[in-house]
Amino acid sequence: MISLLITIIMAIIIGAIGSAIAPGGMPGGIIGSMIAGFVGAWLGALLLGTWGPIIGGFAVVPAIIGAVIFVLLLTLLSRTLNGKPS
Repeated sequence: MISLLITIIMAIIIGAIGSAIAPGGMPGGIIGSMIAGFVGAWLGALLLGTWGPIIGGFAVVPAIIGAVIFVLLLTLLSRTLNGKPS
């Protein structure tokens, strides 16, 4: 049970860091940050592998980079769908 809590907290922290680095930010507050953290961890591990410190099952550095990429992609997609120029 504690490991699940640590995983969720790490996802929120990673998503918040990724959202703070990427322009536009991740909407949805804590839930949005958690989603960005989980997707970012998956995307970062897929693209960069698992290197660096591992906390709560996440390779922290690739997960943060993956979260930044995910938030950037969402921002671009949102601007495209809303018709706003980049």
